[in-house]
Amino acid sequence: MNNPKPLRKIIHVDMDAFYASVEQLDNPELRGKPIAVGGSEARGVVSAASYEARKFGVRSAMSGVQAKRNCPELIFVKPRFDRYKQISKKIRAIFHEYTDLVEPLSLDEAYLDVTQNKKGNPSATLIAQEIRQRIFTELGLTASAGISVNKFVAKVASDYNKPNGQKTVNPEEVESFLEQLDIRKFYGVGKVTAERMFHLGIFTGKDLKSKSLDFLETHFNKSGNYYYHIARGIHYSEVKPYRAAKSVAAEHTFRENLTSEIFMEQKLSRIAEELEQRMKKPNVSGKTVTLKIKYSDFSTQTRSKTLPYFVADKGIIFETAKELLYQERLKESVRLLGISMNNLNTESKKTVVVQLKFEF
Repeated sequence: MNNPKPLRKIIHVDMDAFYASVEQLDNPELRGKPIAVGGSEARGVVSAASYEARKFGVRSAMSGVQAKRNCPELIFVKPRFDRYKQISKKIRAIFHEYTDLVEPLSLDEAYLDVTQNKKGNPSATLIAQEIRQRIFTELGLTASAGISVNKFVAKVASDYNKPNGQKTVNPEEVESFLEQLDIRKFYGVGKVTAERMFHLGIFTGKDLKSKSLDFLETHFNKSGNYYYHIARGIHYSEVKPYRAAKSVAAEHTFRENLTSEIFMEQKLSRIAEELEQRMKKPNVSGKTVTLKIKYSDFSTQTRSKTLPYFVADKGIIFETAKELLYQERLKESVRLLGISMNNLNTESKKTVVVQLKFEF
């Protein structure tokens, strides 16, 4: 692999069906049964599914109606995010016993750089095994891990032997490992991009690697450069314990779909007010206001406007969001509205994530 930079020892730890596994851990009656966290058989969206439910094709982001159709025996469980955060903190405490270079991606996954580690253990593979065993012994949950020379390959590898497994990709194995992978397994290649690649004759990592940089940039613009390098296992991003905030967002899912823009204005006013409060704590402001609209058919649309100055005032946020709402006609009734602030005024803050409670 033509990589002039020094190789690192990176572990990506990914908890197995985290939310669902926590619910089964706390409630023995749910163990071994197909459960969905979030949603309901009437409406709503599944946040997580147990492996028993996944056998029936139940997935996160699937409507509760479709999930119940796929699995008639499915049990819906209300999310308990405070409990998930509590356990996540314990998991991260274990990580920090091995290295301070821990970069959480969410409550249930993180990167660890163990090139130099607190245990003085030269084997990243053995460290990953030990961490996974400790999570199981101390918390009763299983985790999977990927171990390799950079974050990209480690993340791809963590999905290879799920659940409750791990995969090490040594430096000399990186390119051959990626060549045989289905392109849909590449982190950063979503469903839409995969379909575009299929039309271009790209089905595996080897196919992607065969394309020139010019070809990929022509068809995928700036992302072409990223695809060109990851096909060769080249990814220089470091594990960063504190990531700069890129956006602050708030959204509401409604009990009943909305068809009137007047009612939507009322909801946007509330969301703007919540967003202002959330921006006060880290003292951030932004220039770009983005309105998120999810329709009754579950399709999502975003509309953005960049202002000439930084704002954090609910009135300006609301007026801008309202302007975006009327930018064009809505195609369906609306089940979710959200506002996010991007292009923030600081790069020294921690990531800010805001998820307002669902309306039940």
